Amino acid sequence: MSVTFTWLGHSAFLFDIDGRKLLVDPFLTDNPLAAMNADEIEAEAILVSHAHGDHVGDTVAIAERTGAVVVCNFEMGNWFLNQGVENVAQGNPGGTYDGGFFKAKWTIAHHSSSFPDGTYGGQPNGFIITAGGKKMYFAGDTALFMDMQQIGAVRLDVAFLPIGDLFTMGIDDSIQATKWLNPQHVVPMHFNTWPPITQDVVTWADRIHRETSASPVVFDPGGSFTL
Repeated sequence: MSVTFTWLGHSAFLFDIDGRKLLVDPFLTDNPLAAMNADEIEAEAILVSHAHGDHVGDTVAIAERTGAVVVCNFEMGNWFLNQGVENVAQGNPGGTYDGGFFKAKWTIAHHSSSFPDGTYGGQPNGFIITAGGKKMYFAGDTALFMDMQQIGAVRLDVAFLPIGDLFTMGIDDSIQATKWLNPQHVVPMHFNTWPPITQDVVTWADRIHRETSASPVVFDPGGSFTL
C-alpha cells in the first residue's frame, strides 16, 4: 500500500492511503494559505486534534457533505454531535480508533482547547497514525514534552511538527523533538499562516539536516510527498 500526504496549509493534511482519503485538521475557509476549498475535499475520516478554530475549520461542513467519521476527543465529539454531525468516534490519550484502512492512537499534547463559541474542547491531542505499513506522528499544537521519546520508540516513518512558536513549539524545540522522535522524515506545520507565527523554513530545514538524522520535507501548500 502507498501513503501520500498533501499539505493543505497551516496544519491541514490530506492523506491518500491506497486511494482512500484521511483528512486532518481541515482549516481551509479563512486560511490564507489554503491549497483547496472545503467543497473540493473528499474524505472517509477526519482527525481533529483540538477545538481551536484553525484546526476544527471546515470539519462540520465536510463531514455533513461526505459522511466522513470525525475522530476526536470526548468533549469535542459531543460538540460535533450537537452541530449535527452524525458520524463521530470519540476517544482519549492511549486509546486507538480502528478506521479499517488506518488506525489512529490519541497522544497527549501540551496546549489549550476551546471552540470559537467558548465551549470547552477537552484535552488537546496528537495522533500516531498507522496506515499502509507506515507509522506517522501528527503532533497537533503542542509544546515540547519528554514523552516524545516514548512516541519515537515506535520507529516513525514521519513526524509532523509545529514550528511557528508563540502558540506552539518553535524551531529550537522542534529540533529537540525531532531528536527524541527520531523519524525518517519530518514535516513542518503551523507556521507562516499569519505574521505572529512567521518562520524561516529554509533555516529550519538546514538545521534538521545538520543536527538530526531525519530528512526534512518542505513544500508549498498543495505539495505532496509519498512514503
